Amino acid sequence: MRQITLGRTGLSVCETGFGALPIQRISREDAAGLLRYARAQGVNFFDTARGYTDSEEKLGYAFSGAREGIYLATKSMARSRSAALAELDTSLSLLKTDHVDLWQLHCLPELPDPNDPESAYAALLEARRAGKTRFIGMTAHRLDVALAAAESGLYDTIQFPLNYLSTPEELKLIHLCREKNIGLIAMKGMSGGLISSPRAAYAFLARYDNVLPVWGVQKCGELDDFLQAAREGLTLTPDLQAAVEADRKTLQGGFCRGCGYCEAVCPMGIPIHDAARMQLMLGRAPWQSYTTPAWIKKMQTVEKCLHCGRCAARCPYELDTPALLQENYRYFQDFCRKKGLL
Repeated sequence: MRQITLGRTGLSVCETGFGALPIQRISREDAAGLLRYARAQGVNFFDTARGYTDSEEKLGYAFSGAREGIYLATKSMARSRSAALAELDTSLSLLKTDHVDLWQLHCLPELPDPNDPESAYAALLEARRAGKTRFIGMTAHRLDVALAAAESGLYDTIQFPLNYLSTPEELKLIHLCREKNIGLIAMKGMSGGLISSPRAAYAFLARYDNVLPVWGVQKCGELDDFLQAAREGLTLTPDLQAAVEADRKTLQGGFCRGCGYCEAVCPMGIPIHDAARMQLMLGRAPWQSYTTPAWIKKMQTVEKCLHCGRCAARCPYELDTPALLQENYRYFQDFCRKKGLL
C-alpha cells in the first residue's frame, strides 16, 4: 500500500491509519485480535487518546513486546503542564511503552500560550525533551484553531475532521499544511458513521498525498473496506462521485457528527451521541436495529433533559444540542408509532 510522509516528522506511514476510539466498545480480546489483524495487513499508525476510556489499555495489551514498526499516537485533554504530563505518564503505562511517536493536545478550543511555562504546550516540549514523545501535535474541530496552529509552526502535526462533506474553507487546511510541511491527520473520515460509502470516503481523501486518514473501526470487515480500496488504488469514479453528491444533499447544515465530546457531561446520562442524530440513522441503516425495546428505553431518556446547556458548551460544532435532541426524539416517537411499536 501507498506510504504517506507525515510532514516534517519524516514518518512514513501506511495510508490506512487506525483510529482506536471504537475499540473501547468491544472486548479486550476482540480488540487485540482486530489490532493484530490490522498490523498483519500492513497498518502501522495507531491513534488513540487518554479520553477513549480503555482504548490505550487494549493497544498496550495487543502490542506489548511487539512495538517494532508500529507508530503510536495518543492525546491529552488536560490544559495545564502538570495535568497533561500526568496524563502522559498514565498513557505510557497503559500502552506498555516508554514513549509514543506522537503526543497531541486533544480537541483544543483555542491554542495554549506557547510562552506560558505552565501551559499544556509547555508539557509537549517537556515530554519531547524527556524522550517520552518523538513529535508533538494538536487536534481541533474548529477550523480557525486548526488554521492558527498551522500558521504558528509550533506543531509537527494537526488532526482535523476531513471528509467529502468538508467545505471548501476546511479543505484549505490541506494546502496550508503542505506549504508548512506539517503532518495532517484526517479524523471523522466517515463523519461518525453517517457517510454511506467507505469506498467513496477513501477515494476522496486519497486525492491528497499529504493527508493521513485514521479510520475508526471495530470490526475486521470494516477495516477490510479501506484496505481493499487502498490495494486497488481506488479513485473517485463517476459512480462514487454520485454517492458523494447524494450524501452532500442529505447531510447539510447542523447535524450531529457523533464525536461524543458532550456525552460525558450529561448529568442525566442521555446517550447524546446516538439520540441527537437518530433521524439520520433511521434513514441510513436498517431501522429495525434502532427501534428495539432497548433503544426505545434509551431514547426516552431525552425526556429527562434539563436544558442545562452543558452539552452545547462542549460541542465543537456549536450546535444547539438540546434542541437537536428534542427534534430527533419527536421524530423517533412518530416513527415508532407508525410502525406500531409505541
